[in-house]
Amino acid sequence: MAISFWDERYNTDEYIFGEAPNAFLASQRERLAGYSNALAVADGEGRNGVWLAEQGLEVTSVDASPVGLEKARRLADKRGVALTTELADIADYPWPEDQFDVVVGIFFQFAPPAMRDAIFAGMVRTLAPGGLLLVEGYGPKQMQYKTGGPGILEQLYTEELLADRFSALDIIELRSYDAELAEGNRHSGTSALVDLVARKPE
Repeated sequence: MAISFWDERYNTDEYIFGEAPNAFLASQRERLAGYSNALAVADGEGRNGVWLAEQGLEVTSVDASPVGLEKARRLADKRGVALTTELADIADYPWPEDQFDVVVGIFFQFAPPAMRDAIFAGMVRTLAPGGLLLVEGYGPKQMQYKTGGPGILEQLYTEELLADRFSALDIIELRSYDAELAEGNRHSGTSALVDLVARKPE
């Protein structure tokens, strides 16, 4: 999807997905203990990266939209935390090997299957041994709910897809379920969700 699309979408004083972290991510707070740094993939306006920084992690927030990253920096300043922002098209991100203790990918479902699979492989590569991977996306039933997401079936997640693409990791939790989301005006209402928590072997 064109970067200008995201610049236009983020070009408002409002945080379109809200300022609070994703609910699934926030529910994983206790698992973050003992880790030192994190990568927030396609972090947009920074709500998740800033929250990770509030947990004491050194956070790199990567996104292709300079408008989104500027808002992320403002949110970090408002919350009194440090956040490193990196402007990069996630399709071209170098994924430095074994670099991050925690890698987080929340609703980055703009990517068609080939790009998505390359991103998934990059997330595994950049995760340090013993590191934690946290992923949430929409499942196929989201096509019925239409309360967020791309509206493109092949870009939605299933448990089987995530289990296959992250088979190199030890899967701690993998589930699909329906829940009410209230994350800004773009993710609001009954939603079909798929969550993954996994750890890279030592």
